[in-house]
Amino acid sequence: MNSNLSDYPELTANIKEIVLPADAIQKRVSELGTAISHDYAGKNPLLVGVLKGVLFFMADLLRSVKIPVAVDFIAISSYSPESRNQGIVHLAKDLETPLVNRHVLFVEDVIDTGLTLNYLLRNLRARQPASLEVCVLFNKPEHRLIDIPLKYKGFDLPDRFVVGYGLDYQENYRNLPFVGLLRPQAFIE
Repeated sequence: MNSNLSDYPELTANIKEIVLPADAIQKRVSELGTAISHDYAGKNPLLVGVLKGVLFFMADLLRSVKIPVAVDFIAISSYSPESRNQGIVHLAKDLETPLVNRHVLFVEDVIDTGLTLNYLLRNLRARQPASLEVCVLFNKPEHRLIDIPLKYKGFDLPDRFVVGYGLDYQENYRNLPFVGLLRPQAFIE
């Protein structure tokens, strides 16, 4: 699954370069699925993701996990940029699955400051899971304000604005199978 810019002409006009090719992403997702299958064997874990960005990673990860798992999603919305920078979020859609005594793996597409994830993990811990761990595909440690232990990590990304494989700019580019650097002229004032 080695995609290039010419495969997606309408989407890639504003992509400067491919930072992570599709085959590298798929290889790493498969490795994460194998590790999760091993570590959670016999535990029937619940994988929890935040919509919308995690959708692509979660689907591919689930196909790589070879043990029984359950899946649930939450959706969040930030009140304002200032609130988001403080880690204040609003749950727009809560989980449907009770977490008490469940082994929960929180699956995230990207972690930047860690503020929002910290809030969500506190919320989930209050629901008394048997265990709560984090799996992230894209880690951006340069802006991290809160140290979040990551049990599973895909890639460290540089401090650049990238899109693709779930990462978006104004709800566009999520469906690219690779991660690419967005050209500066793509940003709308």
